[in-house]
Amino acid sequence: MGKISGIYTASSAGAGVTGHSQVSLKAGKGIVGDRYYSETGKNRSSHNGQPDWELTLIESEVIDAFNRATGNRFHHSDFRRNLITEDIRLNDLVGKRFTINGLLCFGVQLCEPCASLQRRLAVQILPDLVGKGGLRAQILGSAVVRVGDSIEPA
Repeated sequence: MGKISGIYTASSAGAGVTGHSQVSLKAGKGIVGDRYYSETGKNRSSHNGQPDWELTLIESEVIDAFNRATGNRFHHSDFRRNLITEDIRLNDLVGKRFTINGLLCFGVQLCEPCASLQRRLAVQILPDLVGKGGLRAQILGSAVVRVGDSIEPA
């Protein structure tokens, strides 16, 4: 079982991220206050018929390993994922249901690093983060999620 160690949203495309101690997640909508929830996000998409924009997650261990290997000191929020996790392999959740403190979610696909993230960080992230960039997930219920909440396969 893992846990949520950080929560971040961006109010509009290109906006900086804001950290939160808790957020409301809504099925079919995303995180209240995030750019995709309000439908202003321009990257709303789906993968095999499943929405993949509702929630993004990344392992803190991946960010920490990247920083050690490259000599950088990026904050976890710099990677622009909604939830930062600890002690859970997100790649193992692709195509599977998982829970965040009881809230049911579905792992749609890997959240691969993109050119936009590389421009923001201004360092080479590819190929180091291919297959390690996190998870795109669908929210299957509605609940408040907090830093410290558990995350585990359903």
